[in-house]
Parts: sequence; C-alpha cells; structure tokens
Amino acid sequence: MNYSGFTLWFTGLSGAGKTTISNGVALELKARSCPVEILDGDVVRTHLSQELGFSKQDRDINVRRIGFVASLLSRNQVIAIVAAISPYRDVREEVRHMSENFVEVYIKASLQTCEQRDVKGLYALARAGKIEYFTGIDSPYEEPLSPEIICDTQCLNIRESINKVIQALEEYKYIPKIRQVIEKG
Repeated sequence: MNYSGFTLWFTGLSGAGKTTISNGVALELKARSCPVEILDGDVVRTHLSQELGFSKQDRDINVRRIGFVASLLSRNQVIAIVAAISPYRDVREEVRHMSENFVEVYIKASLQTCEQRDVKGLYALARAGKIEYFTGIDSPYEEPLSPEIICDTQCLNIRESINKVIQALEEYKYIPKIRQVIEKG
C-alpha cells in the first residue's frame, strides 16, 4: 500500500472525549510507525489563535486556521489529527475540501453527559453567565450530517472508541492493517 497523509478531524461537544480518543488513536498510529501530528483545539488557541474570541466569526477563523495547518501536514504525508469542537457544519465542510484525504469523526455525547464529565467546571460557569458563547449552552453545536466515523461515548468506552477509529482507517485503507505491519517488519 502506498502511504499518504490525511486529516482525521474529531468534532463534538466539550467533554465528549475528543482529546482523549484522539491521543489514543495517535499512540496506536505511532506504534505502527505512522507520522502523526495532533492539533488540539485548546493548544492551537493558545499558540495560533490567542487573539480570537468565541463569536461565530472568531470560531470560524480558528477552525479555518486549524484546517489550513492540517492540510499542509497531510499533503506532506503526515496524519494530521484535529481535536476541536468546530461547532459549525459549513466551516467543517470548508476544511474538508482543504485536504485531499479527510475523515470526520463525530465524538457523540449528550449535553447532559458532557456536563457530568466536566472536570474544569466550564459548563457550570457558562450556565451562570460567566462564560459567553459556550457551545451547547448559549452557542449552537451542529452535529455532522454524514461523518465517516461516529463514536457514541455514552455507549462506547475510550478503548472501544479508539479501536473503532483504527478499524475504520484500516477499512478505508488509510493505514495498513496490523498484520501487514508485522509481516513487513
């Protein structure tokens, strides 16, 4: 199999499990000697988009920036893993078209579940009016209409979700199956 880079875009509400699952997928891919770079939404905001707020316009700019960086990585045979809420469908579709190979992973969890998992207390702050434009509270999240992969983290645990993503990437022939890696090694 000829290897090529691709963008693996994790989207979902805060607390759904995007970062945890994307980190686990990255570890699995690195174990297969795949070149991987993670673009986590919180980290990118700190280093690339710190001047942006959380209005729709600012969120769209942030997502486009992440998409641009991911496309640069993927066209240079790197697997660009993005873990960002990216709440708006239209901008996710824009970034889909920036990369030749794009896989959208919807990390699905209800708002109630995400609030229960919220170790940082962000949902409580948003409900108290101390955080504006918080996705799911006073700012919308538009679920993907046809993502390539759905991990419902209310039904699947972290390991099952990671395995589901890896299996789908094998089926799409973006990565070699593990026995192919062993046979070549």
